[in-house]
Amino acid sequence: MNTKKFILSSLFASTLVVSGCATGNQGGHDMERTLNGNDGNHNLQGDNARDEFQADEKDADQEITSRLGYVKYSKDEIDMEAESNHYVAMDRWEMADTITRMIIRYDGFEEVATLVTDKEVLIAYNKPENMEREKAATIARKTGLSLLPRFYDVYVSDQSVTFRDIQSLQNSLTIDDEYDNTLNSIIEEMKKTPQGEEVYEEHTTEKEEAENMNR
Repeated sequence: MNTKKFILSSLFASTLVVSGCATGNQGGHDMERTLNGNDGNHNLQGDNARDEFQADEKDADQEITSRLGYVKYSKDEIDMEAESNHYVAMDRWEMADTITRMIIRYDGFEEVATLVTDKEVLIAYNKPENMEREKAATIARKTGLSLLPRFYDVYVSDQSVTFRDIQSLQNSLTIDDEYDNTLNSIIEEMKKTPQGEEVYEEHTTEKEEAENMNR
């Protein structure tokens, strides 16, 4: 009788131990899954929030790029004396970035660098292998002219040294002592390479006409 009770007691205790281990292991897995961020509901909520944020951001970008620009003035609203000294404020870094991206989209242009000053644009590029130098210069120059106010002069060069030259000016200011001398020296070297003569002549004529109208 005592032996039977002992056996039953042992079986009951073993059952409790096994059940406890199973429960403990399950709890450990749940704890680990939660701490590691693997909870299914938690991930689902995070994914939904991220998707909503990305959708809102995309909608905002589309709205900005889709907006039109419109301004209207009457003669009486403008101070003509002050207007004669007015100039267009322009983000030169953004303009240099735009010109560079536009040129490099053409087939064969593998590397392009652009420097925008207050009235000049210097463009360095690697000439496409199967393209004549004059044609490459015309593409680069015409792209710059199409994106800038007409008072800008655009100079291009397919010489590799030009990349280094215009890069040396990237941190300069137009008021620096040696700025003008360095800039003019670089421009003179760039002029020794093809400049897209037809585009240059057309732009020069338009620029002279605009200057004569303002006199």
